[in-house]
Amino acid sequence: MRRGFKSEAERLADHIRSTLGLRPGDPLDPDAVAGYLGATIMAADQLVGAERLEKLKTIQEDAFSAVTFRLPDGRVIVVYNPQHSEGRVRSDLAHELSHLILAHETRTIEVVAGRNLFTCNPEQEDEANWLAGCLLLPRPLVLTAARAGLTARELANQQGVSEAMARYRLHASGAVLQARRGRGARAARSKVGE
Repeated sequence: MRRGFKSEAERLADHIRSTLGLRPGDPLDPDAVAGYLGATIMAADQLVGAERLEKLKTIQEDAFSAVTFRLPDGRVIVVYNPQHSEGRVRSDLAHELSHLILAHETRTIEVVAGRNLFTCNPEQEDEANWLAGCLLLPRPLVLTAARAGLTARELANQQGVSEAMARYRLHASGAVLQARRGRGARAARSKVGE
């Protein structure tokens, strides 16, 4: 990620969340973010039928999570896999919406071994992952959770996100480390005061 992006993403997520009237502890509604961006969210089984998604799942478990389509008439549609857990869907949607917020380039299609494949810019994927985490679990919330000793599972259940996303934010944001240091400093001060 480019220098300064993480701080920029935290501020951008805070701006979007506050524009939507959300406090740090309020769960994010992906539909509200999509509406703010002028996009529409749609389940893939509305387009191709559940049986085709099941077949894809048997071929490769995580072959499809979510994708964004920019239609010729200007509409933007984010399509997600409804077979994933609710927490995973929210993370996938936040990721796709982050690409829109950051005005990332549309992925290109390349032909490899006679098959059409989407290619992704790794730096843009990292940026979208980070911003998605900031949108779903803002740093003040994650720091409060870490200080309270919440587990990733508890935070995930509280906010309706995947446990993987909660774990990622607790650790990658530095909240767990900061909470540990704070507890250590408080313990040292209390010993000095005895």
